Amino acid sequence: MTIPDSTPSDFSHEFFGSLDPQALAHPDSIKWQHYGEGVIPMWIADMDFPVAPPILRALEDRLTRGLGYPLGRDDRLIADLQTKWASQGLTDVPADGIHFTPSVVPGLYAGVHGLTEPGDRVVTMTPIYHPFHLAINDLGREVAAAPLREGDTRWEIDWDALERAAEGARLLMLCHPHNPCGRVWDADELARLRELVLAHDLYVISDELHADLRFTDAPFEAFAADPRVRDRTLTVTGPCKAFNTAGLGIGVMVTHDPELLARVQRRVAGLGGHPSALSFTMWRVALEDGGPWLARTVEYLRGNRDFMTAFLRERLPWVRFTVPEATYLAWLDLREHPEAGRIQEFLLEEAKVAVHNGPTFAPGEQGAAYQGFIRVNFATSRAILTEALERMARALDTRQG
Repeated sequence: MTIPDSTPSDFSHEFFGSLDPQALAHPDSIKWQHYGEGVIPMWIADMDFPVAPPILRALEDRLTRGLGYPLGRDDRLIADLQTKWASQGLTDVPADGIHFTPSVVPGLYAGVHGLTEPGDRVVTMTPIYHPFHLAINDLGREVAAAPLREGDTRWEIDWDALERAAEGARLLMLCHPHNPCGRVWDADELARLRELVLAHDLYVISDELHADLRFTDAPFEAFAADPRVRDRTLTVTGPCKAFNTAGLGIGVMVTHDPELLARVQRRVAGLGGHPSALSFTMWRVALEDGGPWLARTVEYLRGNRDFMTAFLRERLPWVRFTVPEATYLAWLDLREHPEAGRIQEFLLEEAKVAVHNGPTFAPGEQGAAYQGFIRVNFATSRAILTEALERMARALDTRQG
């Protein structure tokens, strides 16, 4: 098999490539414990890699200063975030346009609750990270789904479908970069999305959680980088994907219009919770000292992505997929397989590999359109990834033949 030369550096191999599955399967890991012993978990979206050393050192230091109630607002972290966002086009974010949350998902729910009313139509593009459509349905709103279109090299927006979905809607929920398809919406797409938002007078929730895990060379452009849409956009983000800190929950809702944020906060007053003291420390140190670790992580993930791409094209050429531009998640189309109707269960039983099932990523009956798709997490060591792919190939080839 011809695999591209993507041999990790000595540092990358020591830090990322020498993971021990037995150590990873500790009792506090839902990823490694949920499906039991012997299963390689490639489903939930966290990485198997160790946390960046500067973060660990800072957390140890923070523990020496007690764990009483924190301030609840970290001015140094806010300044760091304002600097970061300015590089993405979100210049001049006011301090009172920033509200910290326990994670991004509560921000999605809060935004839907605060910016719409029961029965309102909320637009999103499917397949989509499932808390999007869960937030809409759980809060009594209507999902106006615009399915993405599979192009030759990447998933694309179906503009006609999006226009139809936007008719009479109140809110657009955007995932940028997109989970599970791995798209980074480009400048032309963002410009056209903004025009659609203005034409239909929509509010926007833009989930930009995966922005630091890009494999494209272009700088990241936030949806609200255009001043025309700033006051109608609530951006939600956090550090947990880029720095593998999901267990230290923290996120943020940010907007240039403090009154928009206050409206959302009033609707969820007392319900949202707050991040922990350790979470504030973690995010601040990640921004200030975690850059080198993040760069090496993205380099290693790029190598894993390219290895997986070459493996699939050579060993499983019938599997349809597009190469992700961001995230450590691959969206694979296995509908040609005889077991496509139960593909998640088949891979769990026959390959001992756990993946996320396609129908999860669309609401209700619409999920049936993605039966046979799977989402695969490749944020692990090259050795574990290779073993998982080999298991999948053996199981799929047996039945395919």
